[in-house]
Amino acid sequence: MEDDSETTGRDETRTERADRNWDELLQELRVTQTGTQILTGFLLTLPFQQRFAELSSEQVAIYLCLVGLALLATALVVAPVSIHRVLFQQRRKAEIVDLGSTLARVGLVALALVVTGTALFIFDVVAGRTAGLVAAGAVILLLVVVWVIVPGRLHRGRQA
Repeated sequence: MEDDSETTGRDETRTERADRNWDELLQELRVTQTGTQILTGFLLTLPFQQRFAELSSEQVAIYLCLVGLALLATALVVAPVSIHRVLFQQRRKAEIVDLGSTLARVGLVALALVVTGTALFIFDVVAGRTAGLVAAGAVILLLVVVWVIVPGRLHRGRQA
């Protein structure tokens, strides 16, 4: 029996670890997918609103970039499930988990850009460019703190 307890701190085989990691990744993706899909859906409805015709060419460009990023984020966070489906029962779960984790990370970067850009866009349309830039700056700062800095400190604290 393959024992990875020395490297993981758990009494589990590599296969058991891959199963556990896949389950954890799926839980994370469920949350991310829902938020990403709702935000994408919101963005896709905007051109059908009356005020959309009043947007400046810069605002339309920002909007189109946001739609592209939202679609990219959606594709990235859904991809691990699709990959798992294609490779189901081929005993490649560890590879699927590694690839899925990478896709999830890249998807989170795309999502952070969409969330930040959406704040920029909405505040720009409602309150002006300066308000949009301030809102975008505040959102990206918040996301960096809670998505990068805090987890990084927790990780370093555990290693000490």
